[in-house]
Amino acid sequence: MRKLLSFLILSLLTLVVVHAQFDQMIQPAKMEHVVIKQFEDDGLAHFSYAVHVDDQMYLVDPGRNPQPYYDYAQSVNANIIGVINTHPHADFVSSHLEIHQTKGATIFVSELVGAGYPHQAFDEGDVIEMPKGVRLKAIHTPGHSPDGISIIVEENGKDVAVFTGDTLFIGDVGRPDLRESVGNIMAQREELAKMMYFSTREKLMLLDEDVIVYPAHGAGSLCGKAISAEKSSTIGQEKLTNYALQEMSEEEFVALLLKDQPFIPKYFPFNVDINKEGAPAYQASKLGVNRLDKNHPVTEVVKIIDGRNQELYKTSHLPDAINIMNGAKFETWLGSLIAPETAYYLVAESKESLEELISKAAKIGYEPFIKGAFVYNDQGGERMDFFDQKSFDANPEAFTIIDIRNAGEVAEGKIFEQAINIPLPELADRVGEIPTNKPIVVHCGTGYRSAAGSSIIQNALKTFQVLDMSSFILEYK
Repeated sequence: MRKLLSFLILSLLTLVVVHAQFDQMIQPAKMEHVVIKQFEDDGLAHFSYAVHVDDQMYLVDPGRNPQPYYDYAQSVNANIIGVINTHPHADFVSSHLEIHQTKGATIFVSELVGAGYPHQAFDEGDVIEMPKGVRLKAIHTPGHSPDGISIIVEENGKDVAVFTGDTLFIGDVGRPDLRESVGNIMAQREELAKMMYFSTREKLMLLDEDVIVYPAHGAGSLCGKAISAEKSSTIGQEKLTNYALQEMSEEEFVALLLKDQPFIPKYFPFNVDINKEGAPAYQASKLGVNRLDKNHPVTEVVKIIDGRNQELYKTSHLPDAINIMNGAKFETWLGSLIAPETAYYLVAESKESLEELISKAAKIGYEPFIKGAFVYNDQGGERMDFFDQKSFDANPEAFTIIDIRNAGEVAEGKIFEQAINIPLPELADRVGEIPTNKPIVVHCGTGYRSAAGSSIIQNALKTFQVLDMSSFILEYK
């Protein structure tokens, strides 16, 4: 009876909290004439947008492949007349230059970017006039980058939405540590964190509470550390719930923002530079990749990225290949484990999968570095042992356990107390720290990253048994 009473009290308290949160939901502004279409790239947790009134359309922060925007514009009988980039993105390559060259669209970007392509400056106070009383207004919102802008959508004299780029996310703000050595303007992370404090308090938080917030990234992006799974919000809702927008001093804000930021992938600075100059046309660049015959022999010492499922990889693979499976985060881990300008072979299990992997590589500008791409199904390659859960459970102490999750994940709780934490991005340089007196078991959080991690360790420690716990990790969490 006591347990039942406790359960009922807990349930009632939960309902009260949920009801209170619902009461606090800020209703978004209504839009009469302007239409905003959100595009989502799950692999990079990237949001881009089309804003249109009648037959005039502007794009905000478009991804590498322009075709989805062309298709949408055609479906609503609109012309793409402008592209606005909130900043030179680090985590994906934008198609702004190609859209300009193909559609004649004007590129709008802050003059602070120092863009190497034809553009029109779009800075604080600049306005783009659209039909039926709609205006797009630029405000300078540095913090994630020193040249970042946000774009306010105004309809009939009222602000109704804001594209916040990588300045304000849902539940978070952009990380301030990506522009210390790249871009037209470089700034130390502490300096950018102070800029973020100003941009949020003196710019974005002063907008009406019902203004809709449309960020450039969602949950899973490495441009923030605590981004919500929600795809849009309101200024008022963010002021209520976003940890970074709560009342605090500048000093407290800077310390909070700099704490526990995720690792910086190798490709981020490279993408900033590409976006500053403009990328080559998407389809033409992909067509330039050298497709090779099935099971092409690789005789030279060169990186090999094997995008097949881990079962196929472990059954047979090329020597020293890294198993980055064709999953939701392939492009992120490709650009995290392979440095820009590094030549590599790309391997897949089918022609369809191979084309998909080439497209994903192109999203981060890595398609020119592919030395050759081919299908692999040869059964005569190298093998890896499969993880035996019964043997592991019978005596976990008989194994060296390597946890390749990021430090922030481990801080939230270790899965195996005796595990050694070496984050995947650091693994290739720290393999020498791994004891080799026992078989090695590698785990991550879901089983995706451990395929890559175990292959890296096996390539370095040829004669030792390395086991990928894979998705079995889910049974221990």
